[in-house]
Amino acid sequence: MAAVANPSILSPPTVLSSQKPAASRFLPSLRPFSSSAYPSLALHNLHLHPLAKPCFPIIPRKLDASIVRPEASDVAAAEADLAEDEAASYSAVATASPPPKIKTGKAALPLKRDRTRSKRFLEIQKLRENKKEYDVPTAISLLKGTANTKFVESAEAHFRLNIDPKYNDQQLRATVNLPRGTGQTVKVAVLTQGERIDEAKNAGADVVGGEELIEQIKGGFMDFDKLIASPDMMPKVASLGKLLGPRGLMPNPKAGTVTTDISQAIQEFKKGKVEYRVDKTGIVHLAFGKASFTDEDLIVNLMAAVRSIETNKPSGAKGVYWKSAHICSSMGPSVRLNIREMLDYKPPAV
Repeated sequence: MAAVANPSILSPPTVLSSQKPAASRFLPSLRPFSSSAYPSLALHNLHLHPLAKPCFPIIPRKLDASIVRPEASDVAAAEADLAEDEAASYSAVATASPPPKIKTGKAALPLKRDRTRSKRFLEIQKLRENKKEYDVPTAISLLKGTANTKFVESAEAHFRLNIDPKYNDQQLRATVNLPRGTGQTVKVAVLTQGERIDEAKNAGADVVGGEELIEQIKGGFMDFDKLIASPDMMPKVASLGKLLGPRGLMPNPKAGTVTTDISQAIQEFKKGKVEYRVDKTGIVHLAFGKASFTDEDLIVNLMAAVRSIETNKPSGAKGVYWKSAHICSSMGPSVRLNIREMLDYKPPAV
């Protein structure tokens, strides 16, 4: 077996010659290339390992004599034209306004300053001073003076309260018995079963029924103003939620329409019991009679509504509870009330 020479005792040329086969195993495989495509590699090949050899000879790139370099003035002019085009495109985008959004619902209504009023409204508007606060008797007299249409207008009250109904402890929903009535004929329907059917008929209910009345309501029957239900019928009435809920006819214990004393509930709604609730903006809208009522009757009904709202004040209401109070006829301008005088006013004895 031939002895292998120790590289440490050999001269440098001898070491390189003895390591030639081993070094070739670790050299990467070189792919053929052209110096015209990769000019930087032409210089790099000059410093390759002495054992590595390119597969093809390096051919220097020849410059094309037909290429003519542009003048500096031509390049500057082209860049200026490009800059002007870009500036024009940017200005066109900036000045182009987006198409107007089509308004729907309440947003499509004209603004208050753009509305046109009738001659009748403009004349009765002069009867009261704008933004002036009136006491209760004077405001009722102005309300009756502005109701001069061909039909009997309703007397309405609008109270802005310092509550936010999106919180559970600031919601307001209750009922009030108007001592002098509403001036309207109320049709009452009763959902019950058993012996209470005869009780409801004797109390003066206009429509009485059980499951058959539920089927009629599902079929589109809505010829009633109030719907009273006994507690044992509520599981069956739940299927009418989508029909009665949007109309405000769904029986509710807070509204007094779910009760075991059906005869009393019928008599109260017939005499003038009304339900009120705060809307999402914190305002209570309530009709408290007709413009044909006497001043005393309207005052009694109005103060009954004020006392009820004050009594049912939500527990979460903080600060000043009453923000503003207005009354008006159905087709007339509003009359602003003095809140302090309204809360301290004592109506005539009923």
